[in-house]
Amino acid sequence: MLSDWKKELETLTLSLADLRVSLDVANRIEKISALETEFHRPDLWDDPENAQKIMQELALHQNKVKLFQELEEELEETATLWQLAMEEDDVSLEGDVAQGVKALYQRFEALELELLLSGQYDRNNAILTLHAGAGGTEAQDWVQMLYRLYVRWGERHGYKVETLDFLPGEEAGIKSATLSFSGENAYGYAKSEKGVHRLVRISPFDASGRRHTSFASVDVIPEVTEDNEITIDTEDLRIDTYRSGGAGGQHVNKTDSAIRITHLPTGIVVQCQSERSQTQNKLAAMRVLQAKLLELKRKEQEAEITEIRGEQQEIAWGSQIRSYVFHPYSLVKDHRTNVETGNVSAVMDGEIDEFIAAYLQKTKKVQ
Repeated sequence: MLSDWKKELETLTLSLADLRVSLDVANRIEKISALETEFHRPDLWDDPENAQKIMQELALHQNKVKLFQELEEELEETATLWQLAMEEDDVSLEGDVAQGVKALYQRFEALELELLLSGQYDRNNAILTLHAGAGGTEAQDWVQMLYRLYVRWGERHGYKVETLDFLPGEEAGIKSATLSFSGENAYGYAKSEKGVHRLVRISPFDASGRRHTSFASVDVIPEVTEDNEITIDTEDLRIDTYRSGGAGGQHVNKTDSAIRITHLPTGIVVQCQSERSQTQNKLAAMRVLQAKLLELKRKEQEAEITEIRGEQQEIAWGSQIRSYVFHPYSLVKDHRTNVETGNVSAVMDGEIDEFIAAYLQKTKKVQ
């Protein structure tokens, strides 16, 4: 019945009021006005670094206010449509009202999730690295499955997904792979996936059809755009070239275009073979190196440098953040939040937002 939608619209109106407070809309509008005044100063670009910061902060506040105002307008339009339907007793409009309410709930959820991203680098691009753990060929096949999962997840969110490095398994699967996700808040969301992921299934590589457990690790770091944060001395680098290798031992390129860079002071090694030229691969590898050095610097600043090795959990039993069980039942469970789903196929197709949202909400409460 049309009258049933009144309660839903009242709930959304209250949610909008709460969101106005959470977003601090009035204060953001004042900041936009002040930043626009700064932006139009004739001497703004005398200090390019400061000008860039002003532009970024202005864009951030404008985006948040715009999202809120669009939500406010959509709610007003849906409420007006419902009021019109009630006055004229036009049940043919109920479908449009229902669709509007559903869309509003989805928009609210997305915006509330975005509000949980307040870290210094949450808005940055993300670099995600996969490594096979205990389980041999099984684990390498598991990495390939996770590789597809994250590519699909990135595509669903409209991110530009690039494969920076890819080391195929000897028999099947992938030993390791590095992906980059370019787009707003990529790191803020992807960071939730850092940890050990466990798979339980009937092995396709076991003629006896026995159940196997495999492990893979996921590491996620933000890509840094401000090159003044990290200074890399070229004398500290050893750069090696090698031939790119694809799955099945096939060469991706005919030339030795792949690049491996070793940062001698820290021992950090990065490599890239996805591009066609050494120059492009070197630039991509330097992006990863810069991100890894920033991560190291952050941990040093937090006085955790001596614990870095200890924090890297063993890629094996007991250290997993999430389990994916294909047999004897179907279940994916996140052990940090206890969120679980029986729709394994959807998860493996990149539908992991439920896990990400729960993790962000939990860590926000802890903070």
